[in-house]
Formats: sequence, C-alpha cells, structure tokens
Amino acid sequence: MSAPAPAANGTADSRDPSGFLSEIIGAPVTVKLNSGVTYKGELQSVDGYMNIALEQTKEFVNGKLRRSYGDAFVRGNNVMYISADS
Repeated sequence: MSAPAPAANGTADSRDPSGFLSEIIGAPVTVKLNSGVTYKGELQSVDGYMNIALEQTKEFVNGKLRRSYGDAFVRGNNVMYISADS
C-alpha cells in the first residue's frame, strides 16, 4: 500500500480537528500546556475556544506526578496540544 495522497492544503491528513476532538470524548487524553505542565485524564468536553473539561485528572510537572484531581477545567488559551492516549 502507498501513503495517502496529500490533501489540497499539502497535508496528508485533512481531518477537521473538531471532528477528531468529538470522537475522543470520554477517552483518556494528555493535555500539554504552554507552561510545560501536562494533564492526563478522561476528556469530558471541549468547546470552540479549546476550553477542556477532564475527569480523573493527574497533573505532571517535569514528568513527575504532582497532584490528582477529580475534575479539572483547562482554559483553552493555555493549551499547546491534546493527544488521545491508547
């Protein structure tokens, strides 16, 4: 099999980010902030501003567990990326 053909905008994957995010609601995710702090938890919701609600959240600083939260809300302008965990 060959690699997928680049989309019109030059990327190999033309999926809409909002579609990806809606697909992973309820799944475990990693959220990295601009400050370098990382949160791991179950994604409950994301809005158009990338505000994120997580459950069963763990906060990692420099790769070490710092705190555990039941629920957490992350303001979207602080988010560097969201990654779906397997």
